[in-house]
Amino acid sequence: MTNTTVLENKHRAYFTDQHIMFRDSLRRFLDKEAKPYFDQWEKDRLVPKSFWKKLGEQGFLCSWVDEKYGGMGADFIFTVILTEEIRRIGAGLGGIGVHSNVVAPYIANFGTEEQKKKYFPGLISGETIIAVAMTEPGAGSDLAAIQTTAVKDGDSYIINGQKTFISNGILSDLIVVVCKTDPQANPAHKGISLFLVESGTPGFSRGRKLDKVGMHSQDTSELVFEDVRVPASNLLGVEGKGFYHLMKELQQERLVSAVGAQTAAEEMLNMTIEYVKERKAFGQSISDFQNTQFKLAEMATNVQLGRALLDSLIIKHMEGQEINSEVAMAKWWISDNSRKMAPECMQLHGGYGYMEEYKIARYYRDVAVGPIFAGSNEIMKVIIAKGLGL
Repeated sequence: MTNTTVLENKHRAYFTDQHIMFRDSLRRFLDKEAKPYFDQWEKDRLVPKSFWKKLGEQGFLCSWVDEKYGGMGADFIFTVILTEEIRRIGAGLGGIGVHSNVVAPYIANFGTEEQKKKYFPGLISGETIIAVAMTEPGAGSDLAAIQTTAVKDGDSYIINGQKTFISNGILSDLIVVVCKTDPQANPAHKGISLFLVESGTPGFSRGRKLDKVGMHSQDTSELVFEDVRVPASNLLGVEGKGFYHLMKELQQERLVSAVGAQTAAEEMLNMTIEYVKERKAFGQSISDFQNTQFKLAEMATNVQLGRALLDSLIIKHMEGQEINSEVAMAKWWISDNSRKMAPECMQLHGGYGYMEEYKIARYYRDVAVGPIFAGSNEIMKVIIAKGLGL
């Protein structure tokens, strides 16, 4: 087995020449425009907006958007490629994936024609950065427990509430806000609706920029809504159907999350193989020790298992199959495997693995959140159990 077999998977069944051209172009762009600056972005705790605009100029953002709105009309594989390549640079670029692969599709699937014409050009160019505001200080996995309200007032809605852990919270120009339009609804999730809020709207403000264990350059913040008045035309989708809209999008969000975790696992394996071949102890390469070989053999097997599962689900998702239970399996198992691999790979790096100059130290921090976001892995197991009829 070679490193190429583990990592590159150049001959994936679903890759066409067009996909490979897109990947190679994106890889060259990131090598020039992101890799040399990424460590500084991590220190700054922010990816500059200028980089987003460069991505947009090259057609890398929201490439799946219909051509009539300025997109390329590309398929889901382009989304997979964007996720993989930005993850190889660093998890701190994850906000780009949130923007392009997770939140912008809400407008495509539930937005009106007017909303699409208004917002897609900016989302594609990088001029407009989008976020989704679900989580609150007292409501995470239990989405029906949110307290943010949107009260109808004539031809407007007035939004009040607070959100936290919002990816792209600092940079966002447009936010999909999850609100209660009917606090008395029974069951509670039937009272949830989605609204588009522009960052310049009076009453909207950003709270703390949150200091995370990892993913440092990915801006994450609190958002505050105090009597934020938005026109009724900013309702996204159908009033009272917000929960169902969110659930419809979670299959792709969790699949994309699994893609990121799988890429991290592949990268950690690759960098560790390279390190143990070069590092010498007791007169021989660390890679010659049986313990090292066994550890890497186990990790390589798990990485390949994850890749096989993931690739099968990517194809099913492209075919339009409803595979929520299987995607939950992938999101849980792959993110858990990635988190378990990190300390093993750090250990094989020895003392150098604890030094910031070695990438494994950053990966050790960054992969920790994988089993938490996009639905905790405990929730994934609930979904799997339901799929089993339990």
